Amino acid sequence: MAGSLETYRKVLALTGPVLPVLSFLGRLPTAMCQLGSVLLVADTSGSLATAGLAGGALAAGQTVAGPLLGRAADRYGQRPVVLAAALANAAAVTGLVLAALAHLATGPLALLGALAGASVPQVGPLARSRTVALAHRSRADERTVAGALSFEGTLDEVSFVLGPALVGLAAALAQPAAALLLAAALLAVCGTAFALHPTARQVSAARRTRAARTRLPGAVHALRATMALQGAMFGASQAGITALTEELGRPSQTGLVYAAMGVMSAAAGLAMVAVPHRLALPARWRIATAALTALSVPLLFVTTLGGLYAAVIVLGVAYAPHLITVFALTERLVPADRLAESMAFLTSGVVGGQALALALSGRLAQDHGATAAFAVMVVAGALCAALSWSVRGLGARRFPMGTAAGVAPAPPQPVHEPRRG
Repeated sequence: MAGSLETYRKVLALTGPVLPVLSFLGRLPTAMCQLGSVLLVADTSGSLATAGLAGGALAAGQTVAGPLLGRAADRYGQRPVVLAAALANAAAVTGLVLAALAHLATGPLALLGALAGASVPQVGPLARSRTVALAHRSRADERTVAGALSFEGTLDEVSFVLGPALVGLAAALAQPAAALLLAAALLAVCGTAFALHPTARQVSAARRTRAARTRLPGAVHALRATMALQGAMFGASQAGITALTEELGRPSQTGLVYAAMGVMSAAAGLAMVAVPHRLALPARWRIATAALTALSVPLLFVTTLGGLYAAVIVLGVAYAPHLITVFALTERLVPADRLAESMAFLTSGVVGGQALALALSGRLAQDHGATAAFAVMVVAGALCAALSWSVRGLGARRFPMGTAAGVAPAPPQPVHEPRRG
């Protein structure tokens, strides 16, 4: 326990205390906008089909544009890319709210949803790549890099739980428009502050020394596929949980069940730093995928609310370790000049997989019950496991720590938070 706390202390020493707060608040709107857009459009249009199209367009925009923004950040630095995207995203989300309240037609709503998704500033992936880059520039050891990935994974999990909860609270107390306007404000303020934080300049300096664009190994594409399958598990579980709570006459419990799974996942993510370093990343990946598959099977047989809570809490233990391990393997396999792009690819895979699986398993749950949606989840987990055992070339670090296709890392530079007052 003491060793884990010391590792996280080193991570915070690299970033300073302000950056994690900004990155968390800057990524929170991403977790709010998907559900918020669906609830808002459904409320103002009275059509679930229109709401689904708007939400689907938002997910599609984020899936397609996310890696492009990551590539731009690798090439031009995070500061200008995040600054432009955060302001554009705040404007697009605000525009979607105004259009929904004005009862515009389905086409304009879907277009604005796509723009809102395409302009997501990718704060989560870029915060992850920024923290890892800072660790490499300070010549931190592998355990500190792993701690940085665990910490960022936990921030993601907490945002995934808190974001929908805020939307649900706003919908209960006022209307979903309030949650989306809050998301736009967070994007404008915290996204801008994340872009202008002093650490962005240090990462940008490293990016400008990059060599010619480097070809990625095949294993990286397998890791991207497994993240899409992880997203499919999220989408299928969301559909199954929603369907089962409705079957049990307790639809108000849906958000709480999903939150319970997220909280357990976040706790497991924080604990990942205590895993012995001698347990290699490929072995961790295989263990995590085996756990995903085995722990999702009990959901096929759940028939009570208590059983559902127990099943998802246990399953949550496997989620964050799998995500964190895939991010760690990607960091090991890609050069620094493609790290932000690669992290954004992984996150976009989760978003795209979740949206597709939610659409598919939602229809299956409607026609055949919650068990059908949970079956999609089990199949996705089994495919993750099959990938983890079939991929080769995961063992050794492809590029030395902190290098960009063979370029030596810059000397360590201390990070100073700006003085205030």
